[in-house]
Amino acid sequence: MKRGKPIVLIALMLSLFSNSFAQQTYEAKMKSFIDILMKKMTLDEKLGQLNLPGSGDIVTGQAQSSDIGKKIREGKVGGLFNIKSVSKIRDVQRVAVEESRLKIPLIFGMDVIHGYETVFPIPLGLSCTWDMKLIENSARIAAVEASADGINWTFSPMVDICRDARWGGLRKGLVRILISARKLHKLWCGVTRK
Repeated sequence: MKRGKPIVLIALMLSLFSNSFAQQTYEAKMKSFIDILMKKMTLDEKLGQLNLPGSGDIVTGQAQSSDIGKKIREGKVGGLFNIKSVSKIRDVQRVAVEESRLKIPLIFGMDVIHGYETVFPIPLGLSCTWDMKLIENSARIAAVEASADGINWTFSPMVDICRDARWGGLRKGLVRILISARKLHKLWCGVTRK
């Protein structure tokens, strides 16, 4: 029995070392890949990665023929904002990874402030319930729906600490400083968890 403990301890230490080594190897390979990619990119392509144009919700077939499609092919677009549906996202992503010079995938962003397919009350209305579990669940449902459609960057939840309640954007927030940072963190976890 006593002889088995050192063997288990050594095996555990080797396992931890190999996991750490594998992580370092992965990070080194990723850094090398990124360094090489950055050297290949022109200044226009680097600036293009910062471009997130609103798609105006591309209709079927526009990924090929539109100005957006041309810019994606040229590497002048890093992602699209407000494009909705798996097929549309797949079409423009195909253009990016098959027809552009560097084959860099796009990122897709969207305001998912009060739901995606399932529409919930605006955050101001939800905050009036004071039911944090309900608010967290509504954010979770929106996150699952948006990610299932291919949206991988949401601008939600909105935290607006507004000094002038006349500003219309206040309705998108969860009320001026009513909810503590801890509760807001729980809400954010509902969007990003799992």
